[in-house]
Amino acid sequence: MLLIIAFLATFGLVVSAGLLLFGRDTVWDRLQSVVNPESGSSWRRWGQALWGRPDTVQAIVKPFQNVLPRTAEEVSVVQKRLIRAGYRNPSVANIFYAAKVLVPVSLSILATATGAYRIGPLFVYGVSAGVGFLLPDFWLGNRIAARQRKIRLGLPEALDLMVICTEAGLGMDQILTRVTRELELSQPEIRDELALISLEQKAGRPRDEALKNFAERTDIDTVRALTTTLIQADTFGTSMAKTLRVYSDTLRTQRRQSAEEYAAKTTVKLVFPLVFFIFPSIFVVALGPAAISLLAGLEKFFT
Repeated sequence: MLLIIAFLATFGLVVSAGLLLFGRDTVWDRLQSVVNPESGSSWRRWGQALWGRPDTVQAIVKPFQNVLPRTAEEVSVVQKRLIRAGYRNPSVANIFYAAKVLVPVSLSILATATGAYRIGPLFVYGVSAGVGFLLPDFWLGNRIAARQRKIRLGLPEALDLMVICTEAGLGMDQILTRVTRELELSQPEIRDELALISLEQKAGRPRDEALKNFAERTDIDTVRALTTTLIQADTFGTSMAKTLRVYSDTLRTQRRQSAEEYAAKTTVKLVFPLVFFIFPSIFVVALGPAAISLLAGLEKFFT
């Protein structure tokens, strides 16, 4: 039991240290980019100081990236997930597959170093290999969910800017360029997606196809509905400003309704903490003195 606790504690310390080292403070990076635009993010500065060259990570993981068998369909699915998480470099897929090999090996080494394997070598090493193999997938899913949440929350702000630009008489291409520049600090995720739409249009791709690719990259229902609305407004020649304003109000209404839904669910979720943590403490405080007095009276009665 102590070995399991030591293994879990060591694993938690390693994960916490990794988060402290590799996790980016988004607010600090934005403030640094405003104060000193040439400094870049803390992640980029740390990476340049540590690795020196951008291909160093690729060189390190190269011996491990082809250990797992993979098909073209699996690689395509992984690349789509990485794109949805915001990683568009082609070499990131190889790093992901290398991580699915390195993480189980690291956990197995950790189990050996802490002595947790003495409990049951087959069980401990099996759990280490399974958890290590699934941990990159869980991390990637968490990154995708976090990025989708940021895009969903920042979409009304982008729509408001698009409405202002439309009423100022700008065209759709000029609107994307202007909004991309304005959202560089406040909404970098939406800024990247809008910049990709603008680049695809400059490369000769039709606007409706670029918008559909935007919906496919993000995989968000609100974005899909927005792209469908924009395509229909562009096709039938309806007012773009009115369409964007109505959809922005709809998104804010949906956000308020979602907050009300979460607030309504709070009373149900509080039942379990009340029953298992708060009520026993109240019973001990309220009935404890009476129980002590009752036991003292019964002891005197029988003696």
